[in-house]
Amino acid sequence: MIRPTIRTLLAAALLAGPLASVPAERAAAQGAGAVQIGAMQISWEVRNRFRLFREERDFLLQLDSARNRSILASEQALELQSDGRGWARNTVNRLCIDLAGRVSEPCNRDNVKESYLTPIDHPVTVRLSGAVPVGATCAWSFDDGDGPQSSTFDCAEPVNLRVRYGRPTVATVDVSSGSDPTQRVQAEIQVRDIFVAGLGDSIASGEGNPDRAIALSDEGFCFRSYLGTAGAGYYRPSRAGFKGGRACEAPDTLANWQKYSALWFNASCHRSLYSYQTRTALALALRYPHIAVTYLPLACTGASIGSGLLGSQRARECPPGKGGNCQVNVNAQVAELREALTAAKRRQPDRTLDLVLLSVGANDVYFSGLVADVMVETATERTLFARSGVMASVDDSRDALVRELPQNFVKLREALKPLVGGDLSHVVYVSYANPALADGGVPCRGGRAGFDVHPAFNIDPQRLARVSTFVDTEFLPQLKGLATCTRGALCRDPEADRMTFVDAHQATFADHGFCARAGNDPEFDRTCFAENGQTFNPDIISAASQPMLCGHGASDYRAYLPRARWIRDANDSYFAAMTYPQGLPAASQPSDIHDATWGVLSAVYGGAVHPSAEGHAAMADAALPAASAVLGLDAVAPSVTRGQLLPLPLGTKQ
Repeated sequence: MIRPTIRTLLAAALLAGPLASVPAERAAAQGAGAVQIGAMQISWEVRNRFRLFREERDFLLQLDSARNRSILASEQALELQSDGRGWARNTVNRLCIDLAGRVSEPCNRDNVKESYLTPIDHPVTVRLSGAVPVGATCAWSFDDGDGPQSSTFDCAEPVNLRVRYGRPTVATVDVSSGSDPTQRVQAEIQVRDIFVAGLGDSIASGEGNPDRAIALSDEGFCFRSYLGTAGAGYYRPSRAGFKGGRACEAPDTLANWQKYSALWFNASCHRSLYSYQTRTALALALRYPHIAVTYLPLACTGASIGSGLLGSQRARECPPGKGGNCQVNVNAQVAELREALTAAKRRQPDRTLDLVLLSVGANDVYFSGLVADVMVETATERTLFARSGVMASVDDSRDALVRELPQNFVKLREALKPLVGGDLSHVVYVSYANPALADGGVPCRGGRAGFDVHPAFNIDPQRLARVSTFVDTEFLPQLKGLATCTRGALCRDPEADRMTFVDAHQATFADHGFCARAGNDPEFDRTCFAENGQTFNPDIISAASQPMLCGHGASDYRAYLPRARWIRDANDSYFAAMTYPQGLPAASQPSDIHDATWGVLSAVYGGAVHPSAEGHAAMADAALPAASAVLGLDAVAPSVTRGQLLPLPLGTKQ
């Protein structure tokens, strides 16, 4: 491919005019890109530097929101700006990775075809700022070693160009203003492209937060009850647009139902742009104007170390419109990462993996089984779930925590170490938060509030307290020991095997568990999600047309509004995602869409007891300093200025 010359790109930038430039106030807010001599300085920044985004407008939306805000505050502002519909609902269709997880090679970013994993150049904006004389003319020259390319602009105009990956470009500007002596400013531009991978389970993937939440109908949809008669059932809000049989006596095909699914960045793994991993990688690009971030998300809901990271696993569901042609298995994440890195190194031998974001271990100790044990009350469902292995006790989890997880971590370290140059400090392990705390760390009381979407659910306070204590006193400390090679963890070389560990967010979550409520929660939540567990119309006749008792339509629910709880409850899971997991084994596949099995699964497989977008943003706020430190970003000074700001000698050609 022929690389456009800098001269050509400068001309194109001039023709593009102000619309192609980064606004001056945004550049001023990111003065870390400035190199100053005297009263004038050259400043530069990489444009659209979160390379997952194909279109700069999506990056600029985030950049505007992030100014002087934490990631959490930015997320909350974007939630209000979108009226609770979420900023990712449109962005998800404008990415360099498609909804099946395939990297676009090349990716057409802002009308330029780029190799996603191995970019050869980066777009930058350069400007002269400071005490620039009014009406001055700037003669710019850019030299990346292949000879200078020059053009002249009014000094008020920014310059847009592409600079070569892996080598410095010397920027020189000669400033002329009337009879004043011409002055020269010189600086070096070199973009650091950071390769970040995301690995792990549902907490890592962003489960609970579809990029485009499901559209709900105000009418009801019938689910059968286990072991009930043909007429026994209950109604819950239906999917908007579905015209098929909503009554239990009117079966319909899954294909018709799936047309109206929630939209995920990747449906098979329930990857979401709201995940803390995506938000951390994006925040790096927002904060540091001289870098670009190439981000490869591979985390998958349901993953354990053995089945998910080191081996293949079951898919969660199919992308909308695929009907029954479901990709049942998802490839091992470490193998996918190794393959991507190998392919990148073939094209760019110096390409390295700079950072891995990781959360894993909960599924290794059957955490979803603990959740089922806590929330399923009725005897029939408990018996069926126990027989199928869906439920687990604290003793089951404790045994796995002591006997299996340490050995699994040894295998994981050995698999990851070659990918990060033998230094596991480049793996940032972000721990879990206890999902069942509020009021500064008090375990939730239990009951049906937030979980009455299914008749069998009722949070048992005694079992919940046991699980909460196990999480705080055994599970989380053991994870920290395994990641940091302490507490007797099996590490061959503790210095090289120690991961960078993050758990600063845990204290914040102590006020924001699934039972947290506040007076400024969304009106729908306060009015319709009843604290007494009586949210839905129990009358089988009238519920078909009005399933909510509050009188509001379910379509008024907004998945992405600020609220006190940062953990999705079962009602949230159903109202945001309503997932029918097609990746289940054939023996577990329901007979039709009104089946009792899917009545349960649709209430939990969309992210019950997982962080909301706010929760993920809070996790990203905790992860960002650790990631920055590992990458050494805060220790790097701005580009070194070359030369001095002096009048040019008489007779110098300009």
